[in-house]
Amino acid sequence: MESFVVSARKYRPLGFEEVVGQSHITTTLKNAIEHNQLAQALLFCGPRGVGKTTCARILSRMINGFEAQNGDANTANLNIYELDAASNNSVEDIRNLIDQVRYPPQEGKYKVYIIDEVHMLSNQAFNAFLKTLEEPPSYAIFILATTEKHKVIPTILSRCQIYDFNRIEIEDIVGQLKKIAQEEGISYDDDALHLIAQKSDGALRDALSMFDLIVTFSSDKKITYQNTITHLHILDHDYYFKLSDLFIEQNLSATLLLFDEILKKGFDAHNFLIGLAQHFRDVLVCQNPATLVLLEVSENVKNKFKDQAERSSTSFLLSGLNMINQCDQGYKQSKNQRLHIELCLMKLSQLDRAFKLSAPEEREKKSPDLNDRPLFHQKIDSKELAEEKKEKQDQSMSKKASETSSLVQKETPSIFNKNITESPGEGKEIKEDENTDLVKRVESAVPSLELKPDSLSPTQKETPSIFKKKKDQRSKGVKEKILKNEAFTEGELQEAWKNFIELRKKKVVSEMEQLILTRKITKKDMNALIVLNSSLELAILDRIEVELVNFLRETLSNDQLIVHKEVKEDLKKDKLYTSKDKYDFMVKEQPLLQKLKDKLGLDFEY
Repeated sequence: MESFVVSARKYRPLGFEEVVGQSHITTTLKNAIEHNQLAQALLFCGPRGVGKTTCARILSRMINGFEAQNGDANTANLNIYELDAASNNSVEDIRNLIDQVRYPPQEGKYKVYIIDEVHMLSNQAFNAFLKTLEEPPSYAIFILATTEKHKVIPTILSRCQIYDFNRIEIEDIVGQLKKIAQEEGISYDDDALHLIAQKSDGALRDALSMFDLIVTFSSDKKITYQNTITHLHILDHDYYFKLSDLFIEQNLSATLLLFDEILKKGFDAHNFLIGLAQHFRDVLVCQNPATLVLLEVSENVKNKFKDQAERSSTSFLLSGLNMINQCDQGYKQSKNQRLHIELCLMKLSQLDRAFKLSAPEEREKKSPDLNDRPLFHQKIDSKELAEEKKEKQDQSMSKKASETSSLVQKETPSIFNKNITESPGEGKEIKEDENTDLVKRVESAVPSLELKPDSLSPTQKETPSIFKKKKDQRSKGVKEKILKNEAFTEGELQEAWKNFIELRKKKVVSEMEQLILTRKITKKDMNALIVLNSSLELAILDRIEVELVNFLRETLSNDQLIVHKEVKEDLKKDKLYTSKDKYDFMVKEQPLLQKLKDKLGLDFEY
């Protein structure tokens, strides 16, 4: 029985031209070799399965002029050393590698050291490797490969030439899978290969592993779409298409039954929610031909998206995406997660109906182009709305006024006609009861009519007698406040100040406020004057000024009294800190002290 070799190893590239999706890397390396400008320390970083180790092996063979034997790119050679830093990450491992670097190659021109998963090295190992990496021998080249560049210390990064590998595009992965399938004689569906490429997340090695798995699953060497979604446990696109159609049809019961079917097949509810959001995004992308390139699916599935995009409105898709996003955020906090998703599906199934109810028919007739624009472009000018509202109010007021005037004319034709056509002597008298009855009927016909002052006619505005009477009636019950302005003496002011101090001491006051209450108050032109020593005291007094003024005005019966404040900084004498300062002060106060010192011949240090 022949041993089986997985496709990832069997079809590993033997040259730069076979590397998939990394043309920017391979072109740079080929030019560096051709022009002899290859750095001695290289760092290959990027996602898993994109060709970092493969490119390192190809580079190591090309610079030495070795050819791969037996079609295997991993041919053992004395000039190529590979070290797995995930299992050999200690200082001793790096020291052993450094000891090998001292010996020149026995064959070829260069010794190449490939250190895979270099981010797994310890800090001590990195530090031991620094000197050798910065100044290696002329025949030594180090190629470091990692999936997590941020974990490599900056001192290592600064000594390396960095190459960033990209995720492989879906179309490139699909092309490579088709090539391998043709060589192996395997029939395939395009949708199935696209699904494998999407599931691999830009890693060709993962795509080849799934390819081998599905080929093994199908005994007839045929990769079908159904076998792929079954084996990879992927929720089919058809479920999302059916669900979106049910949303558009507003079929609530069928929506819940379809969601129940999905759960019974073992699919995770949260993954279903994420897939639904992705589906809405893809449908939204298909509405504009310019964004159609963002859709990474096969042509068959792309046509389905186009068809559904034509039947879906932009507002529905945007609102649906917002609802699904909110449901996703609150999923993990929900106690009943199934009900949480079902509520979201119920809202989505009734979303079109809500749009129809919220949009009046009149607005659609007046501005039909407003609904054609995307939801995020529909801006309503508040100024226009205010003007429209005011115009409607004016129209309703004029309508009411016209109805009132017509009603009055209908109800009282005899009064106006008789006053115009008949002379005073010939006219018949109208009974008082008939007039009062007529007025009552007119008033009952328009009970809610209110006339604002602005809407009154000039003759109606010129009736001040009514308003004047009401104003006079209101002013009768209001007592005018009489200002008190009695004179007071210095003694009365001092007595009032003492009473205020006693009143404040009953409350909890600060030490600073107590200091202010000890200040003197004097009379100044029928007002009061308080002299303070500092601006700090002034700030404290400002807090109680209102209470002080009100108290003095009430006590002295003078509502025009004002409390003036004056700050006079206390010019204190200089403080005496040193012995010399104290001696000078004593001499200044007692000059005989200096004579005594001179007479006694005293000389002392201050």
